[in-house]
Amino acid sequence: MASNTLADGGDDAPNYQLRGVEQVSPNTGTKRYIPDSPSSLTPAEGMLFDTVDDAYNFYKTYAEAGGWTVRKGTQHENRGIVINKYFFCSKEGQKDFRPVDTLVEQQSDRWVRRVPSKRTGCQAAIRIKLTDAKKYLLYHFIEAHNHDFVHEEDLHLLKENRGINRAHEEMINKMSHLNIGPVRAFNIMKEVYGGFDKVGATKVDFKNFKKELNLFIREFDAEMFVKRLMRKKEFLPNFSCEYETTDEGVLKYNMMFVPFTGIDNHNRNVTLGAAILGSEMAETYSWLLRAIKNAYGYAPPVIVTDQDPAMKRARADVGAALCSNTDFRKRLSAVVWTDSLLPEAFEAEWAAIIHDFGLTDHEWLTYIYGLRESWIPAYYREEEMSGLMRTSSSAKARAPKKRS
Repeated sequence: MASNTLADGGDDAPNYQLRGVEQVSPNTGTKRYIPDSPSSLTPAEGMLFDTVDDAYNFYKTYAEAGGWTVRKGTQHENRGIVINKYFFCSKEGQKDFRPVDTLVEQQSDRWVRRVPSKRTGCQAAIRIKLTDAKKYLLYHFIEAHNHDFVHEEDLHLLKENRGINRAHEEMINKMSHLNIGPVRAFNIMKEVYGGFDKVGATKVDFKNFKKELNLFIREFDAEMFVKRLMRKKEFLPNFSCEYETTDEGVLKYNMMFVPFTGIDNHNRNVTLGAAILGSEMAETYSWLLRAIKNAYGYAPPVIVTDQDPAMKRARADVGAALCSNTDFRKRLSAVVWTDSLLPEAFEAEWAAIIHDFGLTDHEWLTYIYGLRESWIPAYYREEEMSGLMRTSSSAKARAPKKRS
């Protein structure tokens, strides 16, 4: 029994005439589908081919004309020469669907969840073998399929008929340099080529390639970043870049970003440089300051830091009650955040505060006092700092006022 079937997807869906001939068994109701291809393209037992590729290309052309695709199968060789080769419909065989119950704790070697297989166990195939005359004989041909065929307008969507080629890869890579994602890159290529079916790939293919490209770059991103900076150094004489690696010759991840910000003559913040550090150890900061000195030719006379970790420690040590003491905070700020005092006056006022609040034996305050020449403005009051007393002062001056 043979019939042609019309697919009806509703008023808004396109109606496609199914390709091929559908045959229904009167006894079992099993359906078979025969490709409606020209006789000149249809395989026949007894055909001869010069090479394995000739046989494959012939079968592939026959498949494309019928609305399905081919997959290469088993082959047997003798001393490196193919003596027997199978070609199947791409829906041949079955793949196990192994689901994973995400609500149940899985072991490390747990099964991978897959989408259901698109194979149907189709038996359509050809087989060839090498003859004594060094030709390949088509000796086995199954024509019928157990699935219907793809309409001609949708053939380009079949996995076997699409793929990322070199032109696609270059397009995606170059577009990414312009901050254009894979979907927009596909749309641009579609317009250039004249249609979706002319691209030879889909948006999903473009997105998957970009994902694989990102995974590849992730292993070499630090090296690429350093090379780019070093190339910049070659063409910009005033640009400076230095770096160090581990003993294995690699750069670390999860490093700290350290910007260097200065104040210009208009009291505005200016970024002078930046560093990415692997640790906060003294030798790391010593290397950083040497790098800054090499870049500018001299060491900065004053470096202002926020001392944030130290301040957290100070609060814990001194105690919440003392830190909230208005008189203590007022007197301490008066001697710390000013450049109007001479060093002698600062030391006298500091000693008075320590005595009045019973902090003579306080370990952290004793330590920080020993570093007073590095952070108390009284000791570098002659240095030009555009009125800067602390790193947050400019930000506070520019902060908008809250409306009541």
